Amino acid sequence: MRTFCALLLSFLVVVPVRATEWFPLPVNIDGREASYRPLTAASKPWRICALLPHGMDRYWWGVAWGLDEESRRQGVHLGVYEAGGYQYAAMQRAQLARCIQLAADAYVIAAINTQGLCAELDELARRRVPVIDLVNRIECPGVTARSQVDFAEMARAALNYILEHSEGRPVRVGWLPGPQDAGWVMDAERGLAEASVEGRVVVVTGGYGPVDRSNQAVLVRRLLAREPQLDYILGNAEAAAFAGQLVRTGGQRYKAQVVSLYATERVLEAIADGTVLAAPTDSPVIQARVAVDLAVRALEGKGMPERVSPRIEVIDKSSLGRFDISHLMPPSGHWMIRQELPEQ
Repeated sequence: MRTFCALLLSFLVVVPVRATEWFPLPVNIDGREASYRPLTAASKPWRICALLPHGMDRYWWGVAWGLDEESRRQGVHLGVYEAGGYQYAAMQRAQLARCIQLAADAYVIAAINTQGLCAELDELARRRVPVIDLVNRIECPGVTARSQVDFAEMARAALNYILEHSEGRPVRVGWLPGPQDAGWVMDAERGLAEASVEGRVVVVTGGYGPVDRSNQAVLVRRLLAREPQLDYILGNAEAAAFAGQLVRTGGQRYKAQVVSLYATERVLEAIADGTVLAAPTDSPVIQARVAVDLAVRALEGKGMPERVSPRIEVIDKSSLGRFDISHLMPPSGHWMIRQELPEQ
């Protein structure tokens, strides 16, 4: 049997992904189900600055690719900057300062934390420069529109999968969300706290940390050393992928089954080989495409919503073959896009 990677490569070769094929798309617009259609093209080559937290995995490769594809389709210029990790908030501020120096027309920002850029965004708001909040959530005045999925809903979707899989029996769930100050982590924890589980779930916190493999591996090992008889682990993609491998190789020491809070290429491979049960996806490529369209709409005074959210899909082994990979990651051969915003 071919591996998931081989199947994925085959899919990408047989079905090339073109920017014009992503719409119309069912989404949630300002709380209502709707079909999203972007503008046909921008009226002029606007200059958009995109700030991302890092480029260490294909989740953010997909975001960068989606930003670049939609910018090309609409005929606007794009700078893409990644800070190197959630621990480098100062780098993201410096990159924002660089784009302000270059006088970008609009900004698309996946913020490292919710309030770290408020002073700069307040100044941009006074100058009526559009700022689009992408994926991570910003809690600052001056955000023009948001392209993001509520991670409270992502956490609830993952927890609901666990409850169905456990067939109603009480379970202990290890929780490894990611960086403590990130908006999406706070939203995910809100979702868990608000979930109506009626005493069926005990959440065991495993700690916070950057979402790279080395940091998450330490947290997973510590959690399982302390709680070897957990029923499930629910965590960020790097924690989930590592936990799945560790549980499989741990023999009888661990009984935990693993669910990821969100999907990445590594998580899809783990679902295919059975080390991770499932993951909801927030369609990061689509969020990126929408964010560029929202920026152009704001610049041109076109009608625009306050918030656009792709529908959450839960992927497990039974649904993996039906999932549209182009919503999650770039095609084969595409890597992280990093590029300077062209000067005026």
